[in-house]
Amino acid sequence: MSQSEIDNLIELLARLPGIGPRSARRLALSLLKKPDSLMRPLAKSIIDTADSIVKCNECGNLDTKSPCNICDDQKRDVSVIVVVEEVADLWALERAAVHKGLYHVLGGSLSAIDGISPENIGIASLIERAKKEETKEIILAMNATIDGQTTAYYITDQLSSIDIKVSRLARGVPVGGELDYMDDGTLLEAIESRQPF
Repeated sequence: MSQSEIDNLIELLARLPGIGPRSARRLALSLLKKPDSLMRPLAKSIIDTADSIVKCNECGNLDTKSPCNICDDQKRDVSVIVVVEEVADLWALERAAVHKGLYHVLGGSLSAIDGISPENIGIASLIERAKKEETKEIILAMNATIDGQTTAYYITDQLSSIDIKVSRLARGVPVGGELDYMDDGTLLEAIESRQPF
């Protein structure tokens, strides 16, 4: 392996989210030290995954088949759809095992600055799914950002003509959180979203 191949490996690793040049060098060195037990199996796994992963044509999840395992699961509650911005959000909710219904991955959020309009993300397909008889509730699990909230308000407006319940995730003080360490926005949201005790 030449130095240019090593440099190329480091450069590619540094493109991954959360990996800077120093971390990329450490990762590359770890891979190079274990070519048979780590590097080749990882390379094979990456190629196998790239060849077999497809986007679910119903919800937008990534899986080895379409419809994905979640959409294909007969035990799921088809009356409730949680809307998320990205596949990572869906995976986080699945990991926590907090939702037994279906999902809809938008593939981003509305952003005038970045030129992302409703046509660029999966809002139209969400509206079509919401019109199905079995859908009773849409839960908006958007990020607590300006773009996320703009997207949530837009979706709510688009769903207003359909007889369907629209809700959003609760916001505010996390379990185990101390008020002294909360930012002003979180405290404001917690006060405004207060519930009877």
